[in-house]
Amino acid sequence: MSAPSRFGVFAVTFAAAYAVLYVLAVDQNWALFTYHPATNTFAPLTGKAPAGPSMYWYGWMTTAALGAGVLAALVSLLPAGLTRRIWSGVAWAVPLCVIVVFAFLLKGYFLR
Repeated sequence: MSAPSRFGVFAVTFAAAYAVLYVLAVDQNWALFTYHPATNTFAPLTGKAPAGPSMYWYGWMTTAALGAGVLAALVSLLPAGLTRRIWSGVAWAVPLCVIVVFAFLLKGYFLR
């Protein structure tokens, strides 16, 4: 398998995996770190802030990016016969479905 086709498999897999892992990270609060803007500090995992609010968003994005990168790298190493069946539309179809999931998770904010 050539490098461009491996990159295509990596890109499609990363896009789909990132969207799914991001929604799981938000729903289950799987943040690799927490930022505390009031004290300008970072804490590992989901630490509580000594003062002010805690920001988990950066940790959620990092969790999803690392997980999707590992998964995409593993899938791109599969034989060409298996990866040829991956539909490139997965790169946009899965994130669209994740948007619907987020709308459901956040329905309390919309239906007040």
